Amino acid sequence: MFRERLQALPDAFEPFSPGWPAADRDKWSSLPEEYAARLTEAAENCPLAWPVLPASAYLAFSRTGDRIGYETPYMQRRRMLNALALGECVAGDGRYLDRIIDGALLIAEESGWQLPAHNVYIRDAQVLPLPDPRRPVVDLFAAETGAELAVLATLFEAELNAVTPMIVSRLDDEVSRRVIRPYLEEHFWWMGRGDEPMNNWTAWCTQNVLLAAFSRPFDTDTRRHVVEKAAASLDFFLKDYGEDGACEEGVLYYRHAGLCLFNALNILATVAPDAFAPLFRDQKIRNMADFIAYMHVADDRYFNFADSSARAGFCGAREYLFGKAVGSTMLADFAAADWKTSPEPDAPEEINLFYRLQGAVTARELAAHEAQRPAPEDRFFPSIGLLVARDQRFALAVKAGDNGESHNHNDTGSFTIYKDGRPFIIDVGVETYTARTFSARRYEIWTMQSAFHNLPRFGGVMQQDGEAFAASEVTVSLSNEAARISMELAGAYPREAGVKTYRRTVTFTKGRGIDITEICDAEKPATLSLMVAIKPEVAEGRITLPDLGEIAIEGGGRPQVEAIAITDQRLRAAWPDTLYRIQIPLGGRTLRLSIN
Repeated sequence: MFRERLQALPDAFEPFSPGWPAADRDKWSSLPEEYAARLTEAAENCPLAWPVLPASAYLAFSRTGDRIGYETPYMQRRRMLNALALGECVAGDGRYLDRIIDGALLIAEESGWQLPAHNVYIRDAQVLPLPDPRRPVVDLFAAETGAELAVLATLFEAELNAVTPMIVSRLDDEVSRRVIRPYLEEHFWWMGRGDEPMNNWTAWCTQNVLLAAFSRPFDTDTRRHVVEKAAASLDFFLKDYGEDGACEEGVLYYRHAGLCLFNALNILATVAPDAFAPLFRDQKIRNMADFIAYMHVADDRYFNFADSSARAGFCGAREYLFGKAVGSTMLADFAAADWKTSPEPDAPEEINLFYRLQGAVTARELAAHEAQRPAPEDRFFPSIGLLVARDQRFALAVKAGDNGESHNHNDTGSFTIYKDGRPFIIDVGVETYTARTFSARRYEIWTMQSAFHNLPRFGGVMQQDGEAFAASEVTVSLSNEAARISMELAGAYPREAGVKTYRRTVTFTKGRGIDITEICDAEKPATLSLMVAIKPEVAEGRITLPDLGEIAIEGGGRPQVEAIAITDQRLRAAWPDTLYRIQIPLGGRTLRLSIN
């Protein structure tokens, strides 16, 4: 798709600006008053001391698997720099300029911009304990750092040069040495090759390399080579998406995959409009844009399979601009409504300065956008086997698919239910990343295991990871009155589970409730797990979630309840301090659950 458009590249690229220069006082003075006040407040609240990044903190990942000790101050430096930059753009009087210089040059002096967990040259190789400044690694955050400093240099070029031209020159040299040159001279796995599977890294890194290349005055030949390599990578990225546009990595990674594809195309369509702007009319890209709206439940809660939190944040400028670009009124209306209800529409935790600038440039337009939040229709995404359906009270997601997806959890066949916007039967999500998360020990982590999804185990045997472990015989029917999905799950389990058949059928009758029928024939006793966030009350044939609803049970033994203490910081962002696993023994061949 992208490579086909290279034949239409112009001899000279059109100019690209990542946002309003700080010197454009008319533009920065036009921000909505409350929005500008938040940016000023964030700058004022920045700590005076810049975080320290000792070598021992970098080494900790190789030694103990700890990611937080280094990543937390690393990210904090970049958030502080963004906050000070936006505060200075609003103020326009130089009050934060010295601190911006301090932060930018401090980042420029880091030994490596790649995270300790990503310090490799070959995919899935053993990480190196420290960065080698002679051979930079372009990972997600090296590319993002390069983009941040490139955008910063463009925003404040006049102001920084008035202090000394050495600052911008230094930033340009570092961006070239650490990002642009290795991008053109090395092959990193995320760039794509043949049928090798790609993921969010491809779009995320490519977007930021393009941003760096076109925010600063690199020569035309360099930019052309970047565009040619980027086009190939984006095609490798798109090959792993179905025509339905579903993001198999989940809603969290939609923002690092689909939205990064948008901004990569946004940059390309700006600098070479005849070549790349027509791609915004492609139906697959339109479907990728809309995916986030179909996954939304209420407030900042989403259906959250894979490595995503159930609280995936509010939408804003990027989703809105993506919706406009592809002609999706639904997504544009959804993002604008979300932006207005979000307590922090300028995303202060975001380390990508370009995203923050998109928020500022679009703020007045978003504030003036008059539209109700749309109610997406029921939808089945065949590429990942995902059904989503809603009525006035319930929201349901059921995932067939397989256990070989990017950021996979062993969750084939699991379902998630919300009632009145509140979690009813949940997907727990993912804990804070450690060395174990993306290693051969991934499925030792309880949140990755099928026993802690809404699935059965057989004599204690759980689902197996891998593309071969999949749902089969999937049938779906959708109408105004009901949504129904049926699948065979025996293939998601290893041979030692002894499963001859496990047929799950989920029927959602609009205005009445949800019925789940399990038909089982297995050599070992089956026990169904249900994950909930409210302490359940259990009786023979019934589970009650106080002030929320009931689950009637037919054909199962007496449920047992296990309390699970939640101490992980990432999980606590979505859930209370205790979750509950309800375990229902299957008493015979058929089990029925009726949820109302």
